[in-house]
Amino acid sequence: MVLYYIDRTIDLLSQIYYYMIIGYILLSWFPNTRESFIGELLAKLVEPYLRPFRRFIPSIGFIDLSPIVALISLYFVTLGIKSVIHFLFQAVV
Repeated sequence: MVLYYIDRTIDLLSQIYYYMIIGYILLSWFPNTRESFIGELLAKLVEPYLRPFRRFIPSIGFIDLSPIVALISLYFVTLGIKSVIHFLFQAVV
């Protein structure tokens, strides 16, 4: 039962961060929205995660593909964290 709540919490946090990244990407489509309070807050929370992907994945013209790879890797990181927790929980029980 505890493992279920841990999984749900990890899924919820991952989903919140996923939507934060999507929101940050959408803000780039509108002029001057990244300078707003919400834009700056999202930049402080999302940009440190996106920065390594932008370093290794080149842009195609003005299209930045790094957020797509970042979202896919967020999914796999979430699965990895849940797998490690399941493994540790099985070792304890």
